[in-house]
Amino acid sequence: MELPPFAAWRFVDAVDGFEVVYARPGRLRGHTSAVEGGRPYAVTYEIAVDAAWRTRSLTVTSETLAGVRSAHLQSDGEGAWTVDGVAAPHLDGLLDVDLEASACTNTLPVHRLEMPVGRVVTAAAVYVQAFDLVVRRLDQTYRRLDEHRFAYTSEGGFEAVLTYDDAGLVVDYPGIAVRFA
Repeated sequence: MELPPFAAWRFVDAVDGFEVVYARPGRLRGHTSAVEGGRPYAVTYEIAVDAAWRTRSLTVTSETLAGVRSAHLQSDGEGAWTVDGVAAPHLDGLLDVDLEASACTNTLPVHRLEMPVGRVVTAAAVYVQAFDLVVRRLDQTYRRLDEHRFAYTSEGGFEAVLTYDDAGLVVDYPGIAVRFA
């Protein structure tokens, strides 16, 4: 599945804003500008993945009314992480990143994992919050329903049926984002 050179989403419901990502082999470079609960933020990110779609690094910057924050996450590709150069054992075993401010990052496990129709696949990820760049584990699962749809769950009881295009990018993330380019 080859990604297009760019994609864009409009956030819906609780968040009003946009995300644009520029893709090239092994890299996703994106930008999000949004307002959530009356609070604005702008997030930029660059994700490097290896040939097996395991996340190798993430550089992310968040700008809010409180100022600018940045973080750099590095992975050995086998599940060991550092955050700003410091070992992060609470992230051990995780291979994907999931940015709160991104619909695009839901493409990572879809590319990395074999997901036959009907099988539930656990895809816990390194989760990075938009406003404060807090980094934590996010437990989530994907169950392929057909060629383009996945039943997605994450901790806290969130459930949605995500629709993907042929390149493995989210087209519709109910309650979160809709792809328009």
